[in-house]
Amino acid sequence: MIFVNGYPVKTAQISGFSSLTSTQKQVGEKLEKSRESFYYTSPHQFLFEVVMRTNIVAAANAMRDSGAGFATFVNSRCNPQYWRRTAYGGFLLRSDARPSDAISDIFINGKRYGFECTTAIMIMMYKAILETIGAGMFDQLFNGLLLYSTEHDEDLQIIAVPSGDSLPGDVRYVKNPEHHPNTPQWQGENLIDLGNGQFFGHGIGTGTIGEVIDVLNQKRMPGATVSAFLTAEIIRPNYRLMSEYTRHPIRRLLGGVI
Repeated sequence: MIFVNGYPVKTAQISGFSSLTSTQKQVGEKLEKSRESFYYTSPHQFLFEVVMRTNIVAAANAMRDSGAGFATFVNSRCNPQYWRRTAYGGFLLRSDARPSDAISDIFINGKRYGFECTTAIMIMMYKAILETIGAGMFDQLFNGLLLYSTEHDEDLQIIAVPSGDSLPGDVRYVKNPEHHPNTPQWQGENLIDLGNGQFFGHGIGTGTIGEVIDVLNQKRMPGATVSAFLTAEIIRPNYRLMSEYTRHPIRRLLGGVI
């Protein structure tokens, strides 16, 4: 259910909604039909969330097709034109590189990169906010990027919801409690909800939750009896706060069509 200024509203009543793409409208309608309540102080906050959620899904699909490899921190790799690989396997933005160019390069020259699934989630989030607010604002906010596990710039505001409806763009986690001790990278898998019953996890690919669980169950220690399972917690950006990053909100989000 959607609330704007304290009142329940339908998506069709929200100014600017009719100008969204069909994919964006589908995301907005999922928010409206959710059992969760989503509160906004302006139509722009709602539109921002819809557009960025759509961009997170697009970033997941783009990463799937980028050729970027799965690698542990020990074996991680990056394009030295934009990033300096740290001793612990992270990627630190070069001082002479634009953040927007560096993030985009991961999706353009993916074969030059290798990283694990938590870093992949942060990369997809950065790509989504870049596409949502534009390169100029992104470069102002995210200069000095470090890509390493769940580490992220404070301007990429992430919140955890104990439970709720899984919606397009949400981050979910499948835990594998009896993973093989020799392969700690398979202790679980971070996933992006693609909104159609499918999820993307870097290193596993696209599939249903059941298919992801089946893959992780093959990575357990001998004699394991506890199945991998989907945890209840949902990770998502704080869309309402991050909506402040757009100076001309509705025009920027809708490509200047209104």
